[in-house]
Amino acid sequence: MSDINLHPAPSRIRRFLDSRYARMEFVVGGVLTVTLLSLVLLAGVLFPGGGSQVDLMARLNGPFQSLGHPLGTDPLGRDILARIVHGGKVSLLVGLLSALGAVVLGTVIGLFAGYYRGILDSFVMRFADVQLALPFILLAITVIAIIGPGIDRIIGLMIASQWVQYARLVRGSVLSLREREFVQAARSYGLPNRRIIFGHILPNALAPLIVLLTLNIANNILLESSLTFLGLGADPQTPSWGGMLAEGRSYIQTAWWVTVFPGLAIMLTVLGLNLLGDWLRDELDPLGQSR
Repeated sequence: MSDINLHPAPSRIRRFLDSRYARMEFVVGGVLTVTLLSLVLLAGVLFPGGGSQVDLMARLNGPFQSLGHPLGTDPLGRDILARIVHGGKVSLLVGLLSALGAVVLGTVIGLFAGYYRGILDSFVMRFADVQLALPFILLAITVIAIIGPGIDRIIGLMIASQWVQYARLVRGSVLSLREREFVQAARSYGLPNRRIIFGHILPNALAPLIVLLTLNIANNILLESSLTFLGLGADPQTPSWGGMLAEGRSYIQTAWWVTVFPGLAIMLTVLGLNLLGDWLRDELDPLGQSR
């Protein structure tokens, strides 16, 4: 008689629970982020009208009262859910483009400043110190008041103000990596500096950059919503979370859903991205022992 296996193979659920992906930060953050991205990408299919249809006969209908308007309507009778889904395009576009632009610019500057040192390094770091001392909101209000509001201007301002974070982070990594054995070996083989910088140093400095990029996307979504709330962001005719908050503040006591649901969309989006950032920080930290 063949031996009976008293220790069956673990199930897929058990293997998942024992894996790194079972952590609360990854599960909750991933569900929130994937759900939001799916709704935004399918916004044109789910709500082809873009949430701009005006129906004065249905103005300020409460939530959960009809299937056509599950989250209620605003003062012009427009569907709250449709405007939230379409408004996510603006916030995510600003958050992604500004963070990607800042990480590219800051990484290149930080790599060359940390590797070559000298006058370039001193000038970049002193300029970064000055720029970090300027509050972004006050700077944005001043600049936008002069040049006018617009999504492209907000993205440019965020890139111009946030590249210093990546430059300082990359410079600190380069200062330690440039003296490591593998970099010295690459120099001894006669490899050009550009290949050493982008082929050997940059891959070893990517982990903290990815974490900071994730957290900055969430922060930029908050900044865009704040500026739009102040009337310095997206076009008022374009659905956006900050604009919805601004439109509904006069009805907060009589129609709370006009402001609460866009606020929840902002909160859940930022929460999901921050949780993913925390998970990435622990996973990419070689010295982390959180598990």
